[in-house]
Amino acid sequence: MTKHEQRWNELADVKDELAARNWFPGTSGNVSIKVDDEPITFFVSASGKDKTKRTSEDFLLVDGDGKPVEQTGLKASAETGIHCEVYRLTDAGCCLHVHTVDNNLISELYGDAGEITFQRQELIKAFGIWEEDGSITVPIVENYADLEKLSEAVAGVIKPDTKAVLIRNHGITVWGKNAFEAKKHLEAFEFLFSYHIKLQTLSFLSRKPKFNSYGGVKHGTIKIS
Repeated sequence: MTKHEQRWNELADVKDELAARNWFPGTSGNVSIKVDDEPITFFVSASGKDKTKRTSEDFLLVDGDGKPVEQTGLKASAETGIHCEVYRLTDAGCCLHVHTVDNNLISELYGDAGEITFQRQELIKAFGIWEEDGSITVPIVENYADLEKLSEAVAGVIKPDTKAVLIRNHGITVWGKNAFEAKKHLEAFEFLFSYHIKLQTLSFLSRKPKFNSYGGVKHGTIKIS
């Protein structure tokens, strides 16, 4: 099996798993996997495809600027520019973008703060954070209709320890050194988002708030003991 075939299959397997969780509603979302470093090339989702199906036209190979490197009738995902920035700024080998209700809710609740930080949560160990008071922050950017501006906004908040970026009322873009790590990071973030939404809902329903007036968050930081 060639390297291209191996990477294609890795990406297709991840896409299938995420599709089974209904994380690509209405053909939304996109995924990519790096093939080469010098120069950068990566497979990325073809635009408008039903991601619950597995076909030979699910992905196309593009360069570091998001342009196809081979002649094809396929069109790269409209948000390929975000993947380009992730590969340019990080050591990522795989990048995943999904739309879920929970990540949309979190991005709207904490969009004005510009970030959300989880602390004292077991699942942050998925990011290699083992300190007792360790934390992880997810920046949140506005959902610009201008995709070039959106890509620049995402690039502007990526720091060395950033693992994902939320786009307000849009979705999450998350990455890892390979497909396995990217999927692990995505699963961990979605768990944290879902947990926080449920905790806040229960707190509201019980009328016994344990947290401050903005759901246990000060300047986008959650501390749960």
